[in-house]
Amino acid sequence: MKRRYSPVPSADVHLSMSFYERFWTAGLDMLERLLRHEEAQPSTAKGEENMLPLAGKNMVVIGGSRGVGRSIVEAGARDGARVLAVARHAGPLEQLAKEVPGTAILALDAANEGTPSKVFDVLLPDVLVICGGSFPPTAPLHELSWREFAVNWESDVKIAFHFCKAALLRPLPAGASVVLISSGAALAGSPNSGGYAGAKRTQIFMANYGQKESDRLELGLRFIALAPRIMPDTEFGRHAVAGYSRYLGISAADFIQSMASPPTSSDTAAGVIELVTNPDRSKGNLYVVSGKGLEAVRS
Repeated sequence: MKRRYSPVPSADVHLSMSFYERFWTAGLDMLERLLRHEEAQPSTAKGEENMLPLAGKNMVVIGGSRGVGRSIVEAGARDGARVLAVARHAGPLEQLAKEVPGTAILALDAANEGTPSKVFDVLLPDVLVICGGSFPPTAPLHELSWREFAVNWESDVKIAFHFCKAALLRPLPAGASVVLISSGAALAGSPNSGGYAGAKRTQIFMANYGQKESDRLELGLRFIALAPRIMPDTEFGRHAVAGYSRYLGISAADFIQSMASPPTSSDTAAGVIELVTNPDRSKGNLYVVSGKGLEAVRS
């Protein structure tokens, strides 16, 4: 669901709501078919599925059609969850549904205020993963316009705001987990990415705020932020590597070589599954993801 920045709004922004409504309806129909299929499974098959760590759980992945979001969808489905992938573009979602059988899909713009309600009407999650957003610019501060600098505030932050707010207001079921996929840039800064690092830091604040409100209102929700370092195996990671290697005047290969234990998208997906299924991890709410696994850090 990551969008490359362009000063001209992409054409899909202007698609009529009827386009999204058709896919919303299609998502409901698909989910009903999946539930009917599950009820029809032989008892032995159900017994095997119940041994999986996310058996019987509903998982919603915002930005689930590509990159790390797709890896999280695949991991959730593999571990027994009913998974709904949400993204802006229908094409990648349809490809995902073909390649990951049993995955429900929904094409909606997650930055719209009304989207969380529509998503939760389709599937109320026990695990909500928020990893949608935009590709940041790849230029230093003085070469950017304000619109270029702020692109991640208008996407990543807005998406996280709407979904965290909705998780508290609906609310999600007690015991549900809300996982925000932030970035290592939120902790270290990113001088070649405009407002990206600040936007991702704000997502960490949102996880803290959400947890405080859940505790105050006795909702029983868990808000967690993951801050993966650059993942060179994703399109987003390659975008970052290309930008920084150009900025530093070195090759992409040399830049990757200089990185200490960069994670893959699968490492991040495994981290999500570990955090939502392992009670021993429940004390912290901010984790860095590297090729070595999860590391709890103070937020």
